[in-house]
Amino acid sequence: MPVAKPREFRRRAVELARQGDKPVAQIAHDLGISESCLRRWMKVDDVEAGRVEGVTSSERAELVRLRRELRVAQMEIEILKRASAYFARENVLPNPK
Repeated sequence: MPVAKPREFRRRAVELARQGDKPVAQIAHDLGISESCLRRWMKVDDVEAGRVEGVTSSERAELVRLRRELRVAQMEIEILKRASAYFARENVLPNPK
């Protein structure tokens, strides 16, 4: 898997592509990245800048955090349900003494 490029490199590559002096394919080749990679960076930049609808990186991070919290809460609820069922069964059944 290729090494991730620094944020500043991505920002400058997108700026070069947006200037329109050269085709995107040529800019990508000159920078040593694939054309699809540069186009994806441009799409992400559009979303982050609000030019195109989509999920920004901060929204994506929040979704990941919230999904994780939901998963933990659901596990806690399941544990509490099982514990309450266990203790309810213990109180309902007669003790064989």
